[in-house]
Amino acid sequence: MTDRRRHLANARVAHVSLQGQVSADRFTEGEWRQVSVPRLALLDGPSGARDREVLMGESVLVLEDYQGMAFVTLQRDGHVGYVDSAALSAPPWTSTHYVSAVRSYAKATPDFKAYEPVLDLSFGSLLSVTGTSGLWSEIALRAPDDPMRTRAFVPTAHLQHIDMLPDDPVAVAELFLGTPYLWGGNSAFGIDCSGLVQMGLLACGIACPGDSDMQAKELGESVTDQSYLRGDLLFWKGHVAWVADAKTILHANVHHMSVAYEPLDEAIARIEAQGDGPVTRHARLTKEEINV
Repeated sequence: MTDRRRHLANARVAHVSLQGQVSADRFTEGEWRQVSVPRLALLDGPSGARDREVLMGESVLVLEDYQGMAFVTLQRDGHVGYVDSAALSAPPWTSTHYVSAVRSYAKATPDFKAYEPVLDLSFGSLLSVTGTSGLWSEIALRAPDDPMRTRAFVPTAHLQHIDMLPDDPVAVAELFLGTPYLWGGNSAFGIDCSGLVQMGLLACGIACPGDSDMQAKELGESVTDQSYLRGDLLFWKGHVAWVADAKTILHANVHHMSVAYEPLDEAIARIEAQGDGPVTRHARLTKEEINV
């Protein structure tokens, strides 16, 4: 059975790659759009539940825009769902930098003391820097030829060039310590267990699906010798955690309602005692995955 999270079709439209495989009123190649708001929920239906979250600057392929909701697939991992079409802009701008601080902001003037509304930005947001002003970088909030284009300013110290990627996904995940637990969240304002894994890996240029069941099936190779190394992943039914060191895990979890460290042995015992079962898989990333 096709996983609906990767099925490029709904009741009305399908991607051209599915011609001859599914029935649809219309087949399309889709059109690329870019997220132009700080955070955008990806829903499992037009008025459904949150599946995941996409951040400013991320690209989505729009297969249909219907009654204010866009049926899309995410460029980052192929996850399919629905987003508010008003939160997308076209054509996409070229991202030059990403937010490397866990949290940052954009404001209308390059003045630390000026009181004005700000846009909260999470780690991983993709921005197009168009200039500088002192300690600030000017960014385009929409595509350069969009008539609604406005400019804003972000502290330059909070940015990193798009080609300068970190090499330790656990260190990225550690930036999120204390972040509130949020089902389907992918930002420093709310994140869940699989979002924490995905944000760490994507930041390092390592492909990663968005949900823990997919991650358990697709990431790394299984470890059976009871050794625990930094960067290993532990999976339970519906949950995943980073191994921070041989005695500690790092995970976004409901027990703490945040991203937290927890002693490895205590966490394994606690999770099993609360009825969520034993560890179902211990995975270690391969050299091929790390050296993409």
